[in-house]
Amino acid sequence: MTTSFAVLGSLEVRDDGTPVEIGGQRLRALLTLLLLDAGRTVPTDRLVAGVWEDRPPSGVGNALQALVSRLRGTIDRELVVGGPAGYRLVVSPDQVDLHRFTRLATEGRKALAGGDAVAAARALAEALGLWRGEPLADLPDREAEVARLEGLRLGALEDRIEADLLLGRAPEVVSEVSALVAAHPLSERLRLLLMRALYGSGRQVEALAAYEDAKEAFAEFGADPSPQLAELHLKVLRRDVEESPDATEPLSGKGNLKARLTSFVGREDDVQQALRLLRDHRLVTLVGPGGAGKTRLAVEAADRARANGDSDRDGAWLVELAPLTDPAEVAQAVLTAVGPREAPLLSARGRLGAGPELGPEDRLITLLNRRELLIVLDNCEHVVAAAAALADRLLAECPRVRILATSREPLGITGEMLWPITSLGLDAAVRLFAERAAAARPGERVAPEVAERICRDLDGLPLAIELAAARLRTMPAAQIADRLAGPERKDERFRLLTGGSRTAQPRHQTLRAVVEWSWELLDPEERELAMRLSVYLGGATLETLGGEDFPDAFDVLDVLDVLSRLVDKSFVVFDGARYTMLETIRAYAAERLAESGQDHAVRLGHALRFAALAEQGDPELRGHDQIEWVGRLTAEHDNMSVALRFAIGAGEIGLALRLVGALGWYWWLVGNRIEGGTRAAEVLALVRPGAGIEGAFEGVLEGGAGAGSGAESGADAERVALVAAIYGIMVLGGGAHDQAKRVLDRVDELSARLSGRSHPIIVLAGLVRALFLGRDEFAEGLASSLIASDDAWVAAAAHLFRAHIFYNRGEVDAGEADAREALQSFREVGDRWGVGNALATLAEAGTLRGRHTAAVGVMREAIALMDEVGALEETPYLRTRLALALNADGDRAGAYAALDMADEVAARAHDLVGEAGVHNIRGDFAREDGDFELARHHYHEAVRRLEDPGDVWPATAGIAPPQLRATLNCSLGYLAEQEGDAVRARRLHAAAIRLAVESRDGPILGHTLIGQAGLRLLEGAPEEAALLLGASAAIRGFDEVSGYDHERVTDATTAALGPGEFARCRERGRQMPREEILSMIEI
Repeated sequence: MTTSFAVLGSLEVRDDGTPVEIGGQRLRALLTLLLLDAGRTVPTDRLVAGVWEDRPPSGVGNALQALVSRLRGTIDRELVVGGPAGYRLVVSPDQVDLHRFTRLATEGRKALAGGDAVAAARALAEALGLWRGEPLADLPDREAEVARLEGLRLGALEDRIEADLLLGRAPEVVSEVSALVAAHPLSERLRLLLMRALYGSGRQVEALAAYEDAKEAFAEFGADPSPQLAELHLKVLRRDVEESPDATEPLSGKGNLKARLTSFVGREDDVQQALRLLRDHRLVTLVGPGGAGKTRLAVEAADRARANGDSDRDGAWLVELAPLTDPAEVAQAVLTAVGPREAPLLSARGRLGAGPELGPEDRLITLLNRRELLIVLDNCEHVVAAAAALADRLLAECPRVRILATSREPLGITGEMLWPITSLGLDAAVRLFAERAAAARPGERVAPEVAERICRDLDGLPLAIELAAARLRTMPAAQIADRLAGPERKDERFRLLTGGSRTAQPRHQTLRAVVEWSWELLDPEERELAMRLSVYLGGATLETLGGEDFPDAFDVLDVLDVLSRLVDKSFVVFDGARYTMLETIRAYAAERLAESGQDHAVRLGHALRFAALAEQGDPELRGHDQIEWVGRLTAEHDNMSVALRFAIGAGEIGLALRLVGALGWYWWLVGNRIEGGTRAAEVLALVRPGAGIEGAFEGVLEGGAGAGSGAESGADAERVALVAAIYGIMVLGGGAHDQAKRVLDRVDELSARLSGRSHPIIVLAGLVRALFLGRDEFAEGLASSLIASDDAWVAAAAHLFRAHIFYNRGEVDAGEADAREALQSFREVGDRWGVGNALATLAEAGTLRGRHTAAVGVMREAIALMDEVGALEETPYLRTRLALALNADGDRAGAYAALDMADEVAARAHDLVGEAGVHNIRGDFAREDGDFELARHHYHEAVRRLEDPGDVWPATAGIAPPQLRATLNCSLGYLAEQEGDAVRARRLHAAAIRLAVESRDGPILGHTLIGQAGLRLLEGAPEEAALLLGASAAIRGFDEVSGYDHERVTDATTAALGPGEFARCRERGRQMPREEILSMIEI
């Protein structure tokens, strides 16, 4: 089945010619936006802006996901592919009329330039025939894009009229071109076409009148007719106009552009931008670092500019400046490139006997001042002043000359338009690597993930990628990727990437030579700052570069000037906020820093800066400026990691403890819990070398902590306790329960010796420890005491903890009251993460009580807040809870949309637990629909995510929390029970109960008791089933029957016993002590 799409008019979709109804304005707008970039990923923010303009709904991410789900249900769902950055429509350009129009219009223009008027007219007529009305009619904010498309359509019309004139169809186009002139009175090309059409129709007088009309129209704006228009006027007067293909002499064969030996990959957007700039400006400079592909791009753009239109009639000429060693040779290099074909003109003064022969620059001006051509000045950076001076004179004295320059820094003259050439995108870089790899080693198939690693580590630089592909002749791709990986192997890339083309310039034959060429063009100040900036793995801001209190301090105002020069020279990239280096350049500058002897001092200053920044941000993460500081610390994540690695490696214990202590809560918020636990363990091991993590406590208690050699030394008890608390909480969340218990025990012991207010993480560590040990009464008492804390955030967190304690005991009313107190308190302190957790806790209460519609709204608000914070660890679970509430509320489509988003976020965060949870719920939905095979598939996928092949997970299985393992075993038990397999169901439900008891989670235990009730009913014991249903209600703390399995088992048990007997047995179960309930179950 072939699907076609049309947007050159109102939106139309057809499957094999049959119309497909796309209902709803927003759905049509979404599809239109995806079609504009067919085959390419459209960022989420652009989709939101295009669909909702400046009025997005709250929870816009969910709204967009729902809209995408509707689109997948309307067209082939495989066509709409989601990813971390946005969504992509998997269609070929020719399936979309807009892109087919662009292709045909380009083919027509090329045919016209090549003298084939028949082919041009045919292609252009087909292109224009695709237009049915105003384009993008279903897009709300379309003015700018419509203007662009209308401009393309006008260009195609002009080209088609040009082709018709060459074919002798002048009388047929007069009225059409007259109407176009009336609509676009200042278009010189249309004026030329009208005069030619009138003259070609035998209407010389009207053609002359058309010239006068044009002259008057231009005069109103202070302009004169162009030389081309005046020349045509003169030819009409002399009756000397000849319409034939020769009148638009093809440009091919003019110039010295070299034939391409390899494919052009991944720069189509840059080529189109360069062509657009060249149409409107006479000097365009492509700027970028060495090896970015500026030369190849410039030649491609020049070749297309030459072929595309009726300008540059004297060709496109490449002038290679790289071999020059003397700036005075620039003019002669240009003259040599363009001069041989004009030998009689090269010595104008000598010919006329007017004095000595002109110098190269004057001869060049004489040669070109009446010519129309495009000059490509390639590699200007080492002769930039001379190249700029010559370009300035050429533009001033040769009005029909255009210049396309390539350089690592701008020419810096009036009228210059810059277009930065950055790294290739990952997809384009991988395509380039694959093509060059196939040429280097035919038949070699490189795994996509390996190619991605190589291209990512090489910054997407085309030259580096081509050198890596050439290395495949002697080394497998996986080895190349391994040797390029990681900052600690920064010198490997320079030893590895050698052996470029023998015909290339020497500076393009190795990666080191490329960077050294740029380095040699830096002055001493620029080299000094470049070396210091190489330490900033995540880039730098002026704020993080400054500060007179640090060992590597320098004046911010001075550094701004030097930074600006480094940016101009493409050694540093500025994105409007941060100064960064490509990894290849950074690695080279880091080598030079190590050689300078300043390495330790610069890295110590860098680490101290970021420790101070982290400490400044830590308390703000629990207040009104939380979002700002999450953003700031996220932006500096790589720098924080570099600082911490330095502190650990250099033995700067105090500095390392400061960094981990200040970053602990940030790591928790954004879900970097494995990183947090790992770094905390590494730092604790430093306190008393060789004694392990727990030895850190002995070192502090005995006063024998090691000391660093720099500005920070020693390890005081407060910092050790904080880092240990961070470690314990992080690894507890990751499933290392025994280790967490031992460390949190020692934190409790150490914190008892601290005086003054402790960090909130230390305070809450005691509460976490009590809950983990199952000491609910002690935990409740501790939470109650913390509620009276003068730290409002700690008090709010204590309310939230106590709410969960009450929930687990089945005291839903008390838990809900505490959750509301937590909500109010977190709102007062401004902690969105806390507000989100409190809302999610309230939503759970709503779900338990069967208030599903309200729970959905509250949970959506919680998710929106967590998304805003960037809490990746939280949102997959919350979205699965939202899916359950939506399903219970009768919205299965919404539930699936929530699961889709949960799965996407979990995959992005590499969260196997989250993915397993999604599959478990999908399995439950399939089982509810009676599709047991699909349910089994999802359950087994959930198990596979956690790498356990069996039906029953042991209590020590992986990193999955016992709640999830209990729930999954219970789901598998339900499936076995529904299939009538009592033996398997008993084994699975017994495992579920054991895990639920281990979890100390009341609602989970109540859920698994419902599974046990279903099993007892299958085994012919309905009285016990009713008892267990009553026990479940008692443990969960409410009587409402909700959920598919609860309703199913309750209905079947009632039918087996009769309503009266069921009610009596169920009430007995409600009154049974917990120990008696568990004793009647085999666990």
